[in-house]
Amino acid sequence: MIVLLCVITFSGYGQSTITVCSWNLQDFGKTKGDKEIEFIANTVKDFDVIAIQEVVSGYGGAQAVARLHDALNRKGTKWDYSISEPTVSSAYKTERYAYIWKTSKLQKTGDAWLEKKYNKEIDREPFFIKFSVNDNTFTLVNFHAITKSKQPETEIKYFKFFPESYPNDNLIFCGDFNLPQSHTVFNPLKKMGYMPSLEGIKTSLRQKCINGDCMASEFDNFFYDQTKINMVATGIIPFFKSFSDLKEARSISDHVPIYFEFSLN
Repeated sequence: MIVLLCVITFSGYGQSTITVCSWNLQDFGKTKGDKEIEFIANTVKDFDVIAIQEVVSGYGGAQAVARLHDALNRKGTKWDYSISEPTVSSAYKTERYAYIWKTSKLQKTGDAWLEKKYNKEIDREPFFIKFSVNDNTFTLVNFHAITKSKQPETEIKYFKFFPESYPNDNLIFCGDFNLPQSHTVFNPLKKMGYMPSLEGIKTSLRQKCINGDCMASEFDNFFYDQTKINMVATGIIPFFKSFSDLKEARSISDHVPIYFEFSLN
């Protein structure tokens, strides 16, 4: 039973900042009913753009994104969305990615794309999208790594090549990396100036809370170029506190949404 609703208040920087939410919505597809879709919409409606991981590739995945888009549009703000084709390189588990954004705040530039350059090395190739706001642009790189037991560092290590591949893009990496930002695989990105927005913050849920601690691992994050982006605020939304028990909360997801508020230099 849902007993309360999460509310996020941003810093009040107004139109000069952008707020991005990244959420691994576990098996996002036909398993999510109207109540779950409405809860998700109410949780993310105050952000400017939402990056979603783990959209099921089969029947129900694209439809769930469309249903969430419709739910958001009923809340007084116009939204648009883009959903990827199923990832093609995965011998592990093919999925889709999605973006949903406020059209009054952001303008999509060109088509979103699945990056195929390292599709033999990266199981679920990342999903890129470029946005313009005022006279600036930024590019989100949405990614869901293989599970920790399968050594996601073996594919994340290729991310260090993306800044060189896209020298004119202001890249922001986001998603579920299945590794903490302290892992050495992120060092090359950090040396290039890409900093994690979250440090020491757990983002996945336990099966059961232990002495009131319901969080498991530090897996989800944003990595941004600090020479091009000013971080204003960042954090997680502990949506599970809106439910009477953790099992029910996990019907929404086994990850909490993370957010990143920033301004462009």
